[in-house]
Amino acid sequence: MTEEGRLLAGRYRVGALIGRGGMSDVHIGTDSRLGRAVAIKLLKSSLAIDPAFRTRFRQEAQAAARMAHPTIVRVFDAGEETVTESNGHETQVPFIIMEFVDGRLLKDIIAEGPLESDEAVRIIDGVLTALEYSHRAGVVHRDIKPGNIMITKTGQVKVMDFGIARAISDSSTTVAQTTAILGTASYFSPEQAKGESVDARTDLYSSGVVLFEMLTGRPPFRGETPVSVAYQHVSEAPVKPSSINPKVSPALDTVVMHALAKDRFDRFQSAVDFRTDVDIAGSGKIPIHRVDDDASGGLFGPPPSVVSGSELALKQLSEDNTMVRTQRRPPVIWIWGGILSVIVIVIAVMFWVFSLQPSTDIPDNSRKIPALTGQTYEDAQNTLLDLDLKPQKSTESSPTVPSDQVIRTDPPAGTIVQPGEVITVVVSTGAETVTVPDLTNMSIADAQAALAAAGLTAGSVTTENSPTVGADVVLRTDPASGGTAMVGSTVNFVVSSGEVALPNLVGQSLSAASDLLLGATLQLTPIPEPDYSCDSSAGSPVSKQSVAAGDVPQRSSVTLTYCAG
Repeated sequence: MTEEGRLLAGRYRVGALIGRGGMSDVHIGTDSRLGRAVAIKLLKSSLAIDPAFRTRFRQEAQAAARMAHPTIVRVFDAGEETVTESNGHETQVPFIIMEFVDGRLLKDIIAEGPLESDEAVRIIDGVLTALEYSHRAGVVHRDIKPGNIMITKTGQVKVMDFGIARAISDSSTTVAQTTAILGTASYFSPEQAKGESVDARTDLYSSGVVLFEMLTGRPPFRGETPVSVAYQHVSEAPVKPSSINPKVSPALDTVVMHALAKDRFDRFQSAVDFRTDVDIAGSGKIPIHRVDDDASGGLFGPPPSVVSGSELALKQLSEDNTMVRTQRRPPVIWIWGGILSVIVIVIAVMFWVFSLQPSTDIPDNSRKIPALTGQTYEDAQNTLLDLDLKPQKSTESSPTVPSDQVIRTDPPAGTIVQPGEVITVVVSTGAETVTVPDLTNMSIADAQAALAAAGLTAGSVTTENSPTVGADVVLRTDPASGGTAMVGSTVNFVVSSGEVALPNLVGQSLSAASDLLLGATLQLTPIPEPDYSCDSSAGSPVSKQSVAAGDVPQRSSVTLTYCAG
């Protein structure tokens, strides 16, 4: 059953297949309501059998749709479409509507050979920027791999499929289905391979695997089965990238080996730390890893091996067999006194909570990000500097916001932050333009697909007579090919009707009528037919034509009857 041409949710027209994975197919499509090109990911209908998956899928798709960042492929919509198979059975097809990215998958780039160190550093920097944003939003990707990273034609890094892996792994789908969705085990973290709970550091391990593969052209662990690869992630130490590719610097070796630490407490604890060390290594310097004096000061708490002094004392007391209990339990009055004390404390806390009055005052040591949309970057920069905040410029094309004006900030306006916080100011570069492709002499269906691939929207289709171009073949477009148009704008078609306009030839001389039919504007075939029942006249004027005047099919034959005497 082909998906091309299907209309999803009453607005998304499925176009040509542009990618295929183990559990999904990706098509180019058109949002008929907004008139823009989109990418449509159709998940396998076998996943929709599980009600738990459908619930989790909707929740995670909604969470992913709330993330808006230049390094993350936007999720516009998601849902399920009920379709009828050829055997008459109805089935559910889960779908995701995503931003259409004109570029290449990182896995296809790596397949051509190892990347230069500078390029690998630039790409992983973009991936870690996306993870920093998603982790701050509370979303763990769980499936970072080259197949989920795209590089646009302008070099922009785009990470996709946020939340989809979690939706599947948290449902009751089978192991085979989950493995197919999460991809090969080459990018599993040790905790994933052991079936343990995962957090943001799982994404950082997988990012380290991706960096290793970009530098060497292959993942750190390989095996005949996913199980053998997963076992190596848990128990085998990876080799240094420089042992495979001598061009890799010792600084990058250090960063990769730190990212691939088996114990999650021994590897990078945040995307910011990882990106900082990558940038330092990219400049040729070896990062220095300092151990915090306070073992409990990390983002994820202290390692399980760290035991506080009070815990150690309790452990020693519990193991000291020389101590003799002089009382089997505390006195009863102590028990009741403790209970009453707890009750009084609880009541006092509840009274304090309910007596609190909401306050709109901002503490002196905090800042509220103002609304900067529509301002120039210089004005926005001055406003943030006046608030002791650090502006950082980022550009993005926009069909609605004029060039050099602020689109949004990250964190968004209204967020309370600390002084010195870095605020990303996204500035519009104006509407993105593309060149209208040459679609002449293409069928209308192929022309519309090529137009969508170029980021433009197919508009009206009008017909025009032509003696040579076949029916439904494009004669020209408006705007004309070679011109420029904004991404998502409409291009109208003029196609051949496959007919020509036959004039009334009665009364004209036979030679003149024949020349007109054979001319470049008609290219029809004249067939002279003498009529001996009437007197001949000079020029043999036509007394009758076999085909009436009007639109007739190309290359038609027309019988011309004339008086022959």
